[in-house]
Amino acid sequence: MLIQFSFGLIFWMTVSFLAVLFILKKFAWKPILDTLTEREKGIEDALSEARKAREEMAALNTKNEELMRSAREEREVLLKEARDIRDREIAQAKEKAKAEADALLARARTDIQNEKNAALTEMKNQVAELSILVAEHILREKLGDAAAQRALVDKVLTEADLRKS
Repeated sequence: MLIQFSFGLIFWMTVSFLAVLFILKKFAWKPILDTLTEREKGIEDALSEARKAREEMAALNTKNEELMRSAREEREVLLKEARDIRDREIAQAKEKAKAEADALLARARTDIQNEKNAALTEMKNQVAELSILVAEHILREKLGDAAAQRALVDKVLTEADLRKS
């Protein structure tokens, strides 16, 4: 039993096809197209969001690099300041040590000069005492008798009178 070609069969098949087509268009195509449109819009939105995210990541990377560069520069400035402060402190400590050493040396020189002067004064005093002692011994020997004493006093008086006139 083969299907036989008849005009009525084709007519009803065409009417059935058009009815199914109309029903599909009326009830199924619109939701299917809406779903496809919605899906297409969702894909476009996702692509747009991905593009935005990529741009934001690039901007963040650029900003991050800028922050890193800025941090490196700031670190270099801080290290330079620290080196400068260290050098200044070392220079100040050297100057202070030199000043203290100079002051200590000056005090030592002053102390040495004072000790030298004191020793010279002490030596002069001892020489003077010895000289007086020697002179006293010599005078006792030379002026042991009254006549020698009287002659010396007269001689000194004459020399004093000569100097006055």
